[in-house]
Amino acid sequence: MKPRIAVAAGIIIVIFAAVILLERGQDFYYAGTVEATEVDVSARVSTVIDRVNVREGDKVKKNDILATLTGEDIRAVYDNAERDFRRASELIKVGSINQGDYDRQKYRYDDARIRIGWLTVASPTNGTVLTRYHEPGEMVSPGTKLLALADLDIVWAYVYVPQPMLSVIKTGMEVKAYVPESNMREITGKIVKINDEAEFTPKNVQTRKERTRLVYGVKLEFSNTDNFLKPGMTVEAKLPEK
Repeated sequence: MKPRIAVAAGIIIVIFAAVILLERGQDFYYAGTVEATEVDVSARVSTVIDRVNVREGDKVKKNDILATLTGEDIRAVYDNAERDFRRASELIKVGSINQGDYDRQKYRYDDARIRIGWLTVASPTNGTVLTRYHEPGEMVSPGTKLLALADLDIVWAYVYVPQPMLSVIKTGMEVKAYVPESNMREITGKIVKINDEAEFTPKNVQTRKERTRLVYGVKLEFSNTDNFLKPGMTVEAKLPEK
């Protein structure tokens, strides 16, 4: 071997060894994707959207009015039912109708009152508007999604660990995690759940070899009152060493 080639080969070997040592010396992080409790708010009647009062990113509180629906037919039925029930209420006082007729009018009125209430779409929870699916003037039917809300004050991510790690982690344990999309900003969370059964590594892991490993899902929960973390972001958690 010529001297220059030997020197070059020696440099390559040294660099390769240094890279291996560096990788072995680095901390290992378990990556997961941020998730939040999401609620779909849907229409309960067939009608046209009158107004949508919120936009994506808006914060809402429970019972805030998110949207209103036109429902002309429902309003007409309600007006008739209310008028007939008021008349029945007066007639039964003087004995001009029997109890059965009165009960039928009351049932019709109560049913119409419930249905007209469905034309006002209120928020079922505190949260943030993630998606606004439809706009005023569009026709919707029962079950059509109008909005998607999420409680972003508490979010979580699942990471997947090999079986030997189960001996060094437990629920309630505090963990440090980092957000690659934000210059490795540090956040603090805790382990809230460790799955009882092993599973194959999720398909979003890049290499086929890693996907065939049996691992346990570990749910990490993070306080997120500033709403810094968003669903879909990546977190990298540092778990205790074995």
